[in-house]
Amino acid sequence: MKTAGRRRLLTGVLTAVLLVSIPVIRAGATSDTKEKLEKAKQEKQATEEQKNATETNIDNMEEAKTGLAGELAGLTTQLTEVSNNLETIENNIIAKNDEIAKTQEELEEAKKTEEWQYTCMKKRIQFMYEQNSQMYLEALFSSSSFSDFLNKSEYFEQIAAYDQKMLAQYKETRKQVEETEARLEKEKEELDEMKASAEAEHEKFSGLINKTKGNISSYSNQIAGAEAQVAALEAQIEEQNKNISALQKQLAEEMAKSRLAANSSWRDISEVSFTEDDRYLLANLIYCEAGGEPYDGQVAVGAVVINRVLSSVYPSTLSGVIYQNRQFEPVSTGRLALALAENRATASCYRAADEAMRGMTNVGNCVYFRTPIPGLEGINIGGHVFY
Repeated sequence: MKTAGRRRLLTGVLTAVLLVSIPVIRAGATSDTKEKLEKAKQEKQATEEQKNATETNIDNMEEAKTGLAGELAGLTTQLTEVSNNLETIENNIIAKNDEIAKTQEELEEAKKTEEWQYTCMKKRIQFMYEQNSQMYLEALFSSSSFSDFLNKSEYFEQIAAYDQKMLAQYKETRKQVEETEARLEKEKEELDEMKASAEAEHEKFSGLINKTKGNISSYSNQIAGAEAQVAALEAQIEEQNKNISALQKQLAEEMAKSRLAANSSWRDISEVSFTEDDRYLLANLIYCEAGGEPYDGQVAVGAVVINRVLSSVYPSTLSGVIYQNRQFEPVSTGRLALALAENRATASCYRAADEAMRGMTNVGNCVYFRTPIPGLEGINIGGHVFY
């Protein structure tokens, strides 16, 4: 009952500690910081590369936008020329329609004149040669002389010739007017074709201009988005620089602390006493940090904790070491609290805790451990390196 009571009390204390939510780093703090520092530098480099790529993309888009602006100016000029040409064609069509209308009026007039002349001629012929043939003969035979007869005969011939001449002239006039009308109609057809072509060209350039304007607008939006991204990346780089500076400072502090621990005074294991609660706490920490490791790896994790208890650089109690600010990851993630609440530690974890608390160490005076990373030297046991 006493053990169960102590466990409940310890679990309550641990829960209260977790509520503080202090960032924690594993026992291998120096190595973790070094890895985080390298990672931070790599992330900063990646951010800078992304920023440079985005700026290059902005330059390319600006260049493309400038090119499109030049194209737009050229298209606008061409559209103006096409519009002017279309206006000229439309004016020519209007003038041509006026000419055609005038020619049609002239043609109608010519037709009427021709018909009138033809009618007059028919009436004269009918009058002179059909109805009044006696009068025609009397006029010829009443001539006072042969010369007078010839004159009268020539007069009638002249009248007939005149009628023929005028009729031919009117026909020619009508023919010329008809030819003029045909020519004007053909010219109008050509103008209509030119207008249709100009309208198609106008529509084409209008479409190109709208498309180019759309592309320019799209580039403007993309450039604005990319510039906003650059600003965000610059802010990110500034934060990463701050993070790198903080990690560099933290690394320097941890390295100094590691050297200090190596050169500091150490207590003998006989000078420290451990309670059943300490055993319970250490076994569950070993479970969280090395539950899947071989037994030697579990002993090594327990030895690192006890080494810190023995070093004058770290807290002098086991709970003080384990809950020291930013040292053991299971504390910050809540895994240790869950393990303590359910006593997840295995029999081998308890055995390793017992050996460590008796002073057993298979890692010498190492006070850090972590998963191996390039450049970190130490004692490798299972999936951890101890240093």
